Parts: sequence; C-alpha cells; structure tokens
Amino acid sequence: MAFGSRAAGKHRGSSRLSRKTAGYAGIAALATTGVVGTLAVPAFAADKAAAPSMEDTGLGAVVVADELHSEIEYQAESQQRAAEVTAAKAQAEADAKTRAAEAKRLAEAKAKAERDAAERAAREEERKRLNTFVAPIDGSYVSTQYKAGGSMWSSGSHTGIDFHAGEGTTVHAVGAGTIVEAGWGGAYGNNVVIRHNDGTYTQYGHLLSLSVSVGDQVTAGQQIGISGSTGNASGPHLHFEARTGATYGTDIDPVAYLRSHGVNV
Repeated sequence: MAFGSRAAGKHRGSSRLSRKTAGYAGIAALATTGVVGTLAVPAFAADKAAAPSMEDTGLGAVVVADELHSEIEYQAESQQRAAEVTAAKAQAEADAKTRAAEAKRLAEAKAKAERDAAERAAREEERKRLNTFVAPIDGSYVSTQYKAGGSMWSSGSHTGIDFHAGEGTTVHAVGAGTIVEAGWGGAYGNNVVIRHNDGTYTQYGHLLSLSVSVGDQVTAGQQIGISGSTGNASGPHLHFEARTGATYGTDIDPVAYLRSHGVNV
C-alpha cells in the first residue's frame, strides 16, 4: 500500500524564536477576550519554559540602559545641588566676612574720631588754661592808677597799679607761668614775679607772705601769697605791675594788659 511521500530533503520545523513569537501573539489575542485568565493559563504555564528570555528579546539591555541613564541623571542632579549648596555657603561666608570687615572699619573710624575729638578737646582745654587770665584779687578795684605822680615813687610816677586789699587777702597769679622771683624786693617788700607763657611778666608787691618759690609752675587763679604792707607802702594793698621783662623799668600799662587778656578792671 502506497502512502504519500515527503519531498526529498530534510524537513525543518519552525524556529524556537518563531514559535515563541507566535505564542506571545496568541496570548496577546486571548488576553483581549479574557480567555487567557481562564482557559489559557495552563497552556501558558506549560509553555513557560519556552517563553523567550530577556536576553532573547534584547529588553534586558534596554532596561539596564534606562536604569543606568536614570542613575547618571540622579547623580548629576545631586552633584549640581551639592555644588549650589557649597557655592551658597561660600557666598554667605564671604558676605559675612565683608560685613564683619565693614563693621570693624566703622568701629575703628568711630573710635579714631572719638580719640581725635578727645585730643582736640584736651588741647583746647590746655590752650584755654594757658591763655586764661584772671584778676589778681577777687572783687577788688584799682585804688591808684598807672603813672600816677608823687614823691612816694623814686621814678616820680607809679610803675604799676594798686588794688585795694585788706591785710591777709588772697593774691592770685593772673595767668599760667613760672615763678622767676619770690622773696624780698626792696621797696616792693615781699614780692613775686611770674614769667607767663606769652613771654610777658607780672609782679606782685607788698605781700605779707608768699605761697610759692622760684621755679614753681603756676596756673591762672592759683594763690601765690597774701596781701600786706611790707616794703615802701602806706598801708595794706597789692602793688601789681605788667612788664615786658623781669626787671624794673620794663613796665607797661597793667590795666591795658589785663584787658587785652580778657580781664575786666
């Protein structure tokens, strides 16, 4: 009995990939009808061993590539954020240093201004102290004028002015200076001569007692003695002279001298 014969040659079945692909296509078709959830599950399970691997389809490489790309992007973003944070911190520190430096500069400038102001005030106070003049006796008046004539004076006229003063009245230095004479002065009795800072001199005569010695530094208003009537004097008073030198004969108008230094007499 004869049967139909196959064509000559070796018969090859469909490839594994083709079968798998066809199987997946069928599963996809069944899935749309819901059959795969009931009838097809055993068949799908039976053919599970024949399902294509990730390596067969190339999907594994795609997934790995996607994950690697995402990781690279995440790292890049993290690095960018870290760089921004670092830059912000550095800027904040730089700003803080700038503010601190400016605050220090302002504080130093203020301190210098205060020192300069204090120095100027001290210099002004010293200038005032050195240039301040007062009356030699508080609340007194001139009893005998400058250049008044009479036989009482060897020169024939008064070389100073007399201030009214009872015995024991405090006598003041009219201005700051150095004591160049302190003691007995002949007709002047006990007397004091002061060289002032402007180069002028003043003399105080007929004193009962002295409070200073040669070489002492005195200030305006400082007590130098008390009034009396020693020497050529008719009674207690203060003989006051203003001079351009330390010795007799260099006298100038005492009233004009005191007024030029701001003293009302």
